[in-house]
Amino acid sequence: MKLLDGKNCVITGAGSGVGRSAAVLFAEHGANVIVADVRDEWAAGTVGLVTDGGGRAQAVHCDVSKEADVEAAVGACVDAYGRLDVMYNNAGISTPKPGLSFVDHTPADWERLLGINLMGMVHGCRQAVLQFRRQGDGKVIVNTGSVAGMVGFGGVPYGVSKAGGILLTKSLAMEVAKEGIRINAIAPATLMTNFGRDEADAFKERTKEEEELWGSFVPTGRASTPEDCAKAALFLASDMSSNTTGAIVPVDGGYLAR
Repeated sequence: MKLLDGKNCVITGAGSGVGRSAAVLFAEHGANVIVADVRDEWAAGTVGLVTDGGGRAQAVHCDVSKEADVEAAVGACVDAYGRLDVMYNNAGISTPKPGLSFVDHTPADWERLLGINLMGMVHGCRQAVLQFRRQGDGKVIVNTGSVAGMVGFGGVPYGVSKAGGILLTKSLAMEVAKEGIRINAIAPATLMTNFGRDEADAFKERTKEEEELWGSFVPTGRASTPEDCAKAALFLASDMSSNTTGAIVPVDGGYLAR
C-alpha cells in the first residue's frame, strides 16, 4: 500500500541524513518530492536516488533561514505538481563543536542555530499554511524536532532552538486544527547522520565503534538512523495519522521513557 500516492511534498534539508531518507521513502510511497537543500550537489544526489527508484523529484536551492527561499520551494512544488500536500520541515544544524559550553557559544553561533533550526521551521510552517489556505483545504506539516528540545540533552543553544520548534508544533497545531491542517513532529535522540562530520565524510559509513558509542546513550542500545526517522515522518505525513495533531513522536531508543 502506498501511503502517499499522488501527494506532493516539500522536504527541507533533503540533501542528506533524515531528509534524504525521507525523500526516498516518500517517493517509494507514491509522493512527488521537492528536494530542498542549501547544498545543490547533495540535493541532486537525492533526486538521483529517487528517480533511480522510479519516483519523481526535483531539486530546489533553499536556505531555510531565508523565508524567500522557503516560499520559492513551495512555489516550485505548486508549479511542478499542481499543489502542496505535505510540508516536511526537516532542515537543521548541530552545535558548532560537540561539548561546547553555554558561555563559549558566540552570538554568531546563536544566530545561526536559531536562524536555521527555529526560524527555518517558522518559515516552513508559515508558507505551508498560506499555501493550504490558497488551496482551500487543509493538509499536513511534519517537523523534525529533537529530545534536546524537551529535556536537557546536548548543547544549550541547540536545545533552545529545538525547544522553540516543539512549542511551535503544538501551539500552531491548535490554531489551525479547525482548518484541517495537521502539524506534528518527530523527536530523535542520538541519531546517526552527517551531523558533526566534515563535509568530505558526510556520507561515509559509520564504524562499529561509533554505532556502539552513540547507542550507549539510549536504553535500546541502538542509535536511531535516518531511516527510523523517515518511517515515523511517513506515518505523520500520511492518512494513517489522520486524527493526530500537535503530537511529538519520539524516535529515541527509549531515551525519554527513562
